[in-house]
Amino acid sequence: MTIRLTSRLGYLLGFLICTGLIGFALYLQYVEHQEPCPLCMLQRLAYYGLMLVFLIGAVHSPGRIGAAIYGALLLLIAGAGAAVAARQVWLQSLPKNLVPECGPGLDYILERFPLHRALDMILRGSGECAEKGWTFLGLTIAGWSLLWLVLLGLFGVFLAWRAHSERGATAS
Repeated sequence: MTIRLTSRLGYLLGFLICTGLIGFALYLQYVEHQEPCPLCMLQRLAYYGLMLVFLIGAVHSPGRIGAAIYGALLLLIAGAGAAVAARQVWLQSLPKNLVPECGPGLDYILERFPLHRALDMILRGSGECAEKGWTFLGLTIAGWSLLWLVLLGLFGVFLAWRAHSERGATAS
């Protein structure tokens, strides 16, 4: 028995992967007591955005145009999240003497500063963003997040390309 990867199944798979990754992040936070830094929280927002687009795609099962729109949205969201994750990986690779000092918490930053200033402060990163914490196969949480965000963005493009080629093949 073979399972054919339909558009709907592909979007559902993307949604389930994002759900599993967020679930693991929550496990690390609440069971392993690894507090997420501001950059981690931005990456979570990217995963929530991906989850939403994948879920809408699974429910909608779009045609060529819809799949292209979803693919572009998935690539954009994943790219933004990957940029944040790459920034964190870079901070984690710095020697201890070059790591920025720890800054205020995310809640404090968002309450006290206008959004553009808050985002600037968050994206610069701080000492807690450079902490490595949990690792697996030599990659930190940020490293795994970067890898998954790139894969999910490419998967979104693949689903869009596949819908385009399938619809084109059936139309001719």
